[in-house]
Amino acid sequence: MRVLAAMDHDKSYDQPSEVVAEDGEVLVDGPDGVAVTLTPDAAAETSQRLLIGAAKAQAQKLDEEKRRK
Repeated sequence: MRVLAAMDHDKSYDQPSEVVAEDGEVLVDGPDGVAVTLTPDAAAETSQRLLIGAAKAQAQKLDEEKRRK
């Protein structure tokens, strides 16, 4: 994996990254100029981890909303 720029880890981004397949690699163009090139296997594993993380974060938001009521 190659990272071309560093992200601001104190900021949450609400725009999804752009993803394309090119020459047998997966290119991810994210916020703040972050660009990552992944192998297909690494991209597939990353996508699974993102889905799991997103589901957990959504559940946490719902739990927080319920506690506020």
